Amino acid sequence: MSHTLLPNIIEFLTHVDPFDKLPQDCLEKIAGCIKINYLGQGERIAFSTDQKECYLYIIRTGAMEQRKSDGVLRAKLGEQDIFGFSFLQTEGDSSKAEMAYTATAMENALLYLIPHSKLKHILRSYPEYAQHFAAQAQVRIQSALSVVWSDDEKGLFFKTVAEVASDKVAVVSATMSIQQAAYRMTIETPSPVAVVKDGNTLVGVMTDRDMAKRVLAKCVDPSRQIQEVMTPNPLTVAPDDLVMKAASLMMQHNVRSLPVVKEGQVVGVLTTTHLVQKHRVQAIFLIEKINYIDSLEELVELAPERQAIFEALIEGNVGSEIIGQVMAMIMDTFNRRILQLVEAKMGPPPCEYAWVVAGSHARNEVHALSDQDNAIILSDDVSDDQRMYFKLLAMDVCKWMDACGYSLCSGNYMASVQKWCQPLSVWKTYYSKWAENPEYERLLNITVFLEVRAIYGQTELSEELQAHLMSLLGENSSFLSILTKDTVATQPPLGIFNKFVLEKNGDQSNTLNIKKYALNLIVDLARIYSLSVGCTLTGTEERFQYAFDHGSLSEESLKDIIGAYRFITRVRYSHQLQALKNGDVADNHISPDMFGSFERKHLKDAFRIIAEHQDAVKLRFSQA
Repeated sequence: MSHTLLPNIIEFLTHVDPFDKLPQDCLEKIAGCIKINYLGQGERIAFSTDQKECYLYIIRTGAMEQRKSDGVLRAKLGEQDIFGFSFLQTEGDSSKAEMAYTATAMENALLYLIPHSKLKHILRSYPEYAQHFAAQAQVRIQSALSVVWSDDEKGLFFKTVAEVASDKVAVVSATMSIQQAAYRMTIETPSPVAVVKDGNTLVGVMTDRDMAKRVLAKCVDPSRQIQEVMTPNPLTVAPDDLVMKAASLMMQHNVRSLPVVKEGQVVGVLTTTHLVQKHRVQAIFLIEKINYIDSLEELVELAPERQAIFEALIEGNVGSEIIGQVMAMIMDTFNRRILQLVEAKMGPPPCEYAWVVAGSHARNEVHALSDQDNAIILSDDVSDDQRMYFKLLAMDVCKWMDACGYSLCSGNYMASVQKWCQPLSVWKTYYSKWAENPEYERLLNITVFLEVRAIYGQTELSEELQAHLMSLLGENSSFLSILTKDTVATQPPLGIFNKFVLEKNGDQSNTLNIKKYALNLIVDLARIYSLSVGCTLTGTEERFQYAFDHGSLSEESLKDIIGAYRFITRVRYSHQLQALKNGDVADNHISPDMFGSFERKHLKDAFRIIAEHQDAVKLRFSQA
């Protein structure tokens, strides 16, 4: 390899996991032994256990498809992906016989090849990094997840876009030629993304990946205008937006870059590279993986990483409200990808629909025990024959969500149940009946579906239904009092002598059910406060904040109840974390023996705050 290419290769490797973790001298040694190979579309590499030299392959450009010896798809890979780990086994390992496969270039591909023999030799001098290149995927995953987060890394979710994004932006005009735009992106203002403007208006974006796929791969005349190949109407973020919001947009819409706009002017660009290069945020890596998985079976294999991220967030002392949001984003991504894959298998849906989630998922408060609460809202023009499609789709989606670690709802609040897969008009009828007579089962039904969030499909259907619900509740003054009566019927777990009230029967006797007697009560209080001021938000904390903003809650009460909620949630997370690390099934039942004096003191304070708020809502919203 020419030494003139070495700096470029090293620069590339610094953006690729796990090479970005290696010390500079180790990285230079590995880069120095790299071979370069170019594959035309359709060319393949055959792997076998008897080949003389094996390589670790890094895709610089292009795309590859791996298939097992029986023709079954093994993986689809793109830029910065690595393959060939399977042959990094110790000599004489009999399991190698099961690993033969072929890798075919799905488009022209440029590969970097690292000889295994040389990589192993180099890593002998750096044994602390050897696990990053282990043959077993689970070892590599564990190695990545065992990294201790620094304070900066833990705080990524609290950072603003301006703190992470690049302020170097290639700006091009819509009428500029493709060649001129490429020159500006590579020479004048080096950037992987160009923003396209028509006068002072942002009209599109163009990435280096777009250039490769839309221009080079299709032999488009470079003298044509950039607006002909750009991505129009791009999503944007503001400098003061949280990185959490930007990451969520990227994941939801499957985009890799967002222009940063302030007062109508583009001031920067945020890319997935900024997130994964500068911050070891495993959630971002996992969501990227999920979005590019092409089979349901492979998706299931990612489920352990979800648990590992949950554990890492808790151990990293990340705020409980952020943990819930991160885990909800991961659950969203699993759910959307499963929907996409099932749709691809069944064919396009015969009419418009919205897939909505409820419960903790809708509230963005997902944890280790979160199960499925979901439903389908169908367009009113759906026919009886078409409804069978959605019944089968829902059954498949719920089954695969369960396989990915999101258990089926014990109360059967799932789209796979016919009752919860209905046209919009039927859903409106449901809500009307529930609001007019919220007793017994109807009250349970409406509390489950008081917070729903559309994550896929025609979101306007969900928005119309939510508007209908708020209209009904505004017309029915008795509903809030009935909901309040039900909420205050369960008291927080403090007895007359200021001791914890424990479960008395069953397998969980003498334990504290922290969900039933604490967290659910706070969620119910948030519902009451928010509904009293017409709030349509779903999150518990944002509902309390909305109530404060609209005069229904004092500042002191707001701080008290949110503080109580966060502390109790942290106790729950810590309990679940300990169970997971012990190999046990996580639950909400905590033995008081597990509490130290610190936890006991603050839990009692938190429970008292709940009781005070119950008294307040009972006084304000219950009818005599």
